[in-house]
Amino acid sequence: MRLEFWRKAVEDIYQDNPPQQPVAIELWKAVRRQNLTKRWLMNIIDQREKNLDDRAYRDISELETYAENTQSALLYLTLETLGVRDIHADHAASHIGKAQGIVTCLRATPYHASRRKVFLPMDICMLHGVSQEDFIRNNEAKKIKDTVYDIASQAHVHLEHARSFKKNVPAKAFPAFLCTVAIEDYLHKIQKADFNVFHPSLHQKSTLLPLHLYIRSWKKAY
Repeated sequence: MRLEFWRKAVEDIYQDNPPQQPVAIELWKAVRRQNLTKRWLMNIIDQREKNLDDRAYRDISELETYAENTQSALLYLTLETLGVRDIHADHAASHIGKAQGIVTCLRATPYHASRRKVFLPMDICMLHGVSQEDFIRNNEAKKIKDTVYDIASQAHVHLEHARSFKKNVPAKAFPAFLCTVAIEDYLHKIQKADFNVFHPSLHQKSTLLPLHLYIRSWKKAY
């Protein structure tokens, strides 16, 4: 019902008739002010609805599709809010969103496993002979680490692809991409933990993260 509310709310917002709900009203203001693309908002709602069945992703492509229609869509909207409509920025946003989606899936694995749920791509798990029960039992066997390595590597590939557009991305788009600092931080930490997704270090705060964010912002880099 909540998703149906937001689907109708978005339709009404683009008819200049927003529901009298604080978030919807602010979204309506943003749509009017920045001419935000309706498709990105609807993609987020539609993809969340498809994901309500709480099952593992069939393969890495399905996870990337989910990330594209949620995380990347949010980045497209952020770019529009910044007044950026640029194909190179969009390409970068697409890859950053996918990297963020993959990292989010990895980061949430211990939490989900504690509730006997695993959402990691089944194709990569099957490739290494890993079952969902292995994750639920917090198994730290090499095959688990190999699975995590493959998934994390895909996030890294997307991050590098995003950076390959850097020379052509407008400078005013860079604030939208500062999330790469947190993505990179997690990938670095999981590498140091030998791709043990359950390692305690992955749950500790990164005290230098604000400094790294400041430096990237100052350098206008992502």
